[in-house]
Amino acid sequence: MSDVVVDASIALAWCFPDEASDYADRVLLALAGHTILVPAAWSLEVTNGLLIGERRKRLKPPEVSRFLALLEGLSIAEEGHAVTDTVNQVLPVARDCGLSAYDAAYLELALRRNAPLATLDSNLEKAAKRLRVPRFP
Repeated sequence: MSDVVVDASIALAWCFPDEASDYADRVLLALAGHTILVPAAWSLEVTNGLLIGERRKRLKPPEVSRFLALLEGLSIAEEGHAVTDTVNQVLPVARDCGLSAYDAAYLELALRRNAPLATLDSNLEKAAKRLRVPRFP
C-alpha cells in the first residue's frame, strides 16, 4: 500500500456537487490500495467546510452523513506532532513558498513522506511543482 497526501479541497469536492471536478473524481477512484495522509488540521478544515456549507444552505445533514460514510470507507492516516515540531517543520515551507500554514502543512507532509499530493488549490499545486513534489495522477 502506498501513501498519498490529499488536501481538504479534494475531499470537499467529493461532497459539494458544485465543486465537483474530474480530477477529484479520478483521485477518489484511484485511492484503492492507498493510504491517505493528512496533517492534523485536515479534519478541522473539512469540518469547517461542511459547517459553512450547511450555514449557506449548500448542504443538508443527509448529504453530510453520506460524505462521512464515504470518508469512513477510506484509509486515512492523520499525522500529528508536538506544537514545536509542527511549527519547525511547516513554517519554513510556508515562508519559502508563500503559502498559508494550512497549505504548507500538506506540502511539508508530502515532502517528508515522499508522497504525491492531490490538490485543487492552484497556489499549492505551483509550490509543489517548484519543490518537485509529484501530483497524484
